[in-house]
Order: sequence, then structure tokens, then C-alpha cells
Amino acid sequence: MKTLVQCDFDGTITEEDASFFLLDAFAQGDWRQVLREYKEHRISVGEFNTRAFAMVKADKSTLLGAIKGKVKMRAGLHDLVAYCSRRGFRFVIVSNGLEFYIKAMLKDIGLENLEVHAAQSSFHPEETEVQYIGPDGNELDDGLKEAYVKLFLNQGYRVIYIGNGDSDILPAKYAHHILARGELLAYCKKNNLKYKPFNDLADVVRALELL
Repeated sequence: MKTLVQCDFDGTITEEDASFFLLDAFAQGDWRQVLREYKEHRISVGEFNTRAFAMVKADKSTLLGAIKGKVKMRAGLHDLVAYCSRRGFRFVIVSNGLEFYIKAMLKDIGLENLEVHAAQSSFHPEETEVQYIGPDGNELDDGLKEAYVKLFLNQGYRVIYIGNGDSDILPAKYAHHILARGELLAYCKKNNLKYKPFNDLADVVRALELL
């Protein structure tokens, strides 16, 4: 069976959430109140990003300049990408984060050719607009990660899911194998889901070698 590795970005490939870093630096308003509403499952991820980034009035180059070199990549990403390439595994980043900074951060480390599916953004003097476009080309308010894992399964892939957050729980449940840390790891333990824990991405490579 052909294999696909679906990997989250913020908090999984990175050590901290890059979008939170940008919101802390540039949001003109209480974006963390909006985050609390999202964490309490009172609003969707789409509404969270729409409302939070509406508070950001900086342009794209300013945001990228602020984040450059400030948010660390988790160790082992190049090894993971190289391993997947050697094994013929398709490696795909699917993230609730924003594509513009994900692609810029990957380009900075020479991995600009990775497949990325994330939120689209447009920059205006009064706000930054954010929207999710699903694999069918339609706008989504929530469930981007689930939409892609279902697509990959329908395409006949064995899906290995790598993630760390609350938003990774539902899509991970569809996968054949789960590699987890953070909130996803806690959920897997509590609910007796099969998983392998990881600290850095070299741990992920070692786990993949055993699958």
C-alpha cells in the first residue's frame, strides 16, 4: 500500500505556534480571549483566525520580518523529509496555520518544495483576512485537516499522522498510525488509542522505521 505522512506545522514542526507569536506581536486587541473561546470549543478554527487576524494591521513583509529566526523548527525535519523521500512516502503538511509564513519558514531552511495545505491570507491596511479552502476548492469554516486525511484515504493511501494539538485529534483518528505529542498525546493516552510519542522529528523517523 502506498504511504502518506500527514504532518501538522505549528507546535509539531515548530517548537511554538508561529501564528500565536505573530498575534502577540501585532494584534491590536484581546486575541487571547478569542483563543479561549476556540479552546473551549465555542467557535470554529475559521472563526478564531478570522477574528484574531482581523486585529492585525501589519503588512506581509513586516510579519515575515518579525518571525524570521524567532520561531524555532523542531530538530530533525530535514532527516524526516529525506527519510520519506527514500522510502517513497508522500510527505504533506496540513495546518490550521497560515500558508504565507509556513512557506516562508520552510524556504528559509531549503525546504520550499514541500507540499503545504493551510489557511490563505490577504493583507489590507485595516485587517488581515484569513480563509480555509478545502481540497474540493470550497471554503471551509472548520475541518481542513479532516478533509485532507479523508481525501488521502480515498486515494488509497496508508496515512501516518503526526501532530500535537487539540485540532489534530479528530483527523488523527482516521489515520492508520498516530505519532503524537502535547494535547494529541494526552488524548491518545486517555482514550487508549494506539500511538507512538515523539519529542523531536528524529524520534518520528525512528518510529517510521518500525512501521
